[in-house]
Amino acid sequence: MDHTSDRSMPPLDTLRAFEIAAKTGSFSAAAERLNLTHGAVSRQIAKLEHWLGLKVFDRGARGVALTIEGQRLYLRTSEAFALIADNTDRWSEPRGAAVVRVTSIPSISGLWLMPRLRLLESGPSKLRIVLDVDNRQADLAEEGHDLSIRCGRGRIPGRVSVQLFEEHCFPIASPGLAKEIGSGNPERLLAHPLINDSDASAWRAWFGAQGIDYRPRAEDRRFEDYNLVLDAAACGLGIALARPPLTVDQLRSGRIAPVDERSVLNPVSYWLDRPEGVSPRPAAADLARRIAREAGLAEGRVEAFLSSD
Repeated sequence: MDHTSDRSMPPLDTLRAFEIAAKTGSFSAAAERLNLTHGAVSRQIAKLEHWLGLKVFDRGARGVALTIEGQRLYLRTSEAFALIADNTDRWSEPRGAAVVRVTSIPSISGLWLMPRLRLLESGPSKLRIVLDVDNRQADLAEEGHDLSIRCGRGRIPGRVSVQLFEEHCFPIASPGLAKEIGSGNPERLLAHPLINDSDASAWRAWFGAQGIDYRPRAEDRRFEDYNLVLDAAACGLGIALARPPLTVDQLRSGRIAPVDERSVLNPVSYWLDRPEGVSPRPAAADLARRIAREAGLAEGRVEAFLSSD
């Protein structure tokens, strides 16, 4: 048998004894930390020195001190043990019957869910929402998600879905640009860059309602995430479409301002999903009812959603 690989690293128990003795400057202190005897630690260090073929400690009447070689080894071992410890410090998600895993896209998570998170978690029974922000439309059961809130055009295979709400879009811009644009015919908006999100369907719908055929132009902008659409509008980069209720707080704060009062129904809407073929856990059902109330969904529709196969 080839033992070459066995010689690539000293035994871990000797390294641990060495690291603590080097940190404390005492074999006795290391023995106490490791629940060993002084002699056992001394033998571990001797074993390490034999493996290395050099001394790592100078032993004296008042304790031990690292040699030059020992100092070099201590730097390496302390860094290695710190990396191992860092793995144990990783965030560990809460578990329990009251924990509900929800997945949603960044815009809904930040603009609709986050302002309501405390309210959704409180009530007669306390809930804890673990929010997974993701643009994918993954398999909910496979990913371990109880619920999903998404923006889309209809149901997705493998999910039980209910429409939470629709949105009536209207043009918005920074307060300065909105003042500059003023009121008038809808064509005036085309003198400025238009900001789109994932596609141009909302702007096409808005202009189509005004009898205008809109197609994206070179000067127009597109951002996949609606948070960035709002940021771009607030920074004066062009005109975007407000998507209530995602923009209620932004309009109220004055960060963005209406440009035109004419609105149109967005071709996409918001959906609450759960895995198909799996009865929702009590905590997930409780949260679904709370989300439905916040969205203004009729009680009968959410109960049908929870009882559907």
